[in-house]
Amino acid sequence: MTRFTRFSEKQRLAMRWWALPEYRDCDALICDGAVRSGKTLSMSLGFVLWAMLRFDGAAFALCGKTVTSLERNLVRPLVPMLEGLGISCAHLVSRHVLDVTAFGHACRFYLFGGRDESSAALIQGMTLAGVLFDEAALMPRSFVEQAIARCSVQGARLWFNCNPEHPGHWFYREWIRKAGEKRALYLHFTMEDNPSLSEAVRERYRRMYSGVFYDRFILGRWTVPEGLIYPMFDKARHVTSEVPACTQYVISCDYGTMNPTSMGLWGEHRGVWYRVKEYYYAARREGMARTDEQHYRALCELAADRPIAYVVVDPSAASFIACITAHGRFRVRKADNDVLTGIRRVSEALVQGRIAFHASCEDTFREFTQYCWKENGAGDVPRKEHDHAMDDIRYFVMAELQNSGSGRFAALSVSRDP
Repeated sequence: MTRFTRFSEKQRLAMRWWALPEYRDCDALICDGAVRSGKTLSMSLGFVLWAMLRFDGAAFALCGKTVTSLERNLVRPLVPMLEGLGISCAHLVSRHVLDVTAFGHACRFYLFGGRDESSAALIQGMTLAGVLFDEAALMPRSFVEQAIARCSVQGARLWFNCNPEHPGHWFYREWIRKAGEKRALYLHFTMEDNPSLSEAVRERYRRMYSGVFYDRFILGRWTVPEGLIYPMFDKARHVTSEVPACTQYVISCDYGTMNPTSMGLWGEHRGVWYRVKEYYYAARREGMARTDEQHYRALCELAADRPIAYVVVDPSAASFIACITAHGRFRVRKADNDVLTGIRRVSEALVQGRIAFHASCEDTFREFTQYCWKENGAGDVPRKEHDHAMDDIRYFVMAELQNSGSGRFAALSVSRDP
């Protein structure tokens, strides 16, 4: 049986609001705020209890950015808790369905991913008694509104949770700022609302983030990013004149024809990845473009005789990917080009000391001091300048440091590395 820790007052309200007389006219619950604040756990448990006590034979939707992330972040923690309460759950993984039996009632919960605009078609045509949106701010508006339109059963209610984004985000403007108009109960969570976290763990999470990501994920604020994208980069901490012996190597590449081509050689030592050296060719600055074959020769010079696990390349660089593949020396991986997620993960890697740079990487250092957010934008948009080394670093972090932000910490810095 699952053991339950005590719940905070705000978590209890997120679970029980639908049963309280003072909130009987509310059609929705919105929970936002800090990471690890307990909002997903309490909401998901409350959602299923509400559904099973109020309905029999009804259909519901559990929605995340992807079905995989939804199953990992919500379903897997939730099922043991429900079973600990004597509630029967059958998770049909291949069908993306959770069948629940409790209190003499049986209901079905469909799992959906709201990744992009095309996702709205997945949920179209259903009849639902309620929807829970996990990380609603990461889903396109079309998907959320299509899911809301499916809730035509009498007594249907909507449940939203998210971490803050840009204050121009549609969800902030249309739901959080209009919570009263929408007849929604709005609860703002901090890490102090999660009693299962010790102060040491809270402090560890505070050390994970910096800049706009600290404001959003730790303070829970819907803030506008300003100035440098990586203000946490510090030459005193992140730059070294000597790189220790490395056990594995990766090369990252942002490809350009007239725009610069930037490549970085990365080596790993005791959990820290070092940018050992780089190649940066700016055709406009040099007055002459280079061919794919010339860039490939530079790639080989960068690698020298080191064993390269793979080369991660800008996914739009089709001709250069074909060139590398044709030579047969290097395994190629197309980069994940989710810009904002990549920027967040690079920020976390810098804060945690998981990446470092040899002193010869001058173009990287120049771009760190010039790579900025657009001003007065409607969203989180970097300026499309001084971003070529920044892009290849982002490709590397997205490819190799998959666990950044998941609770693993390499509490290392260049100055203390033997």
